[in-house]
Amino acid sequence: MNKLKYFALAVAAGATFAAASGEAAAQVSVDIGAAPECPYGYYDYAPYSCAPYGYYGPEWFVGGLFIGAGPWFHGPAGFRGHVDSRFDARRGFQGPFPGHGERPEPSMHLDHMNGFRGNEMHDGFGHGGGEVGHGGGEGHGGGERR
Repeated sequence: MNKLKYFALAVAAGATFAAASGEAAAQVSVDIGAAPECPYGYYDYAPYSCAPYGYYGPEWFVGGLFIGAGPWFHGPAGFRGHVDSRFDARRGFQGPFPGHGERPEPSMHLDHMNGFRGNEMHDGFGHGGGEVGHGGGEGHGGGERR
């Protein structure tokens, strides 16, 4: 967050300097606001739209909060977590996706998904690591739905 503040200050200072010189040929606009709220996390590849419940395994959540994926993900070095690629829109998933600002269902314990059956390992940046061995996703859905 500090990097974002410094970036915003630098842009504001640059815009002030350009306005003071009176010969600014370009215009800069910065919109700083809250990130869209995705209750079950973003996909780990662009355009990062919200992933549905069941895509990510419990290791992607801390205290029920999604720890991140995509270019802003700063998890531990070497982090890899389970995903269930059957909930991936690139692979044909057409089920329900969370709406903008939707909150997680209290009954869906995101960091304790009983019965989760991930079938791939990802690093948070869209890099998959192949299938999970020993039946890690055969014919079962994502997290337990109640």
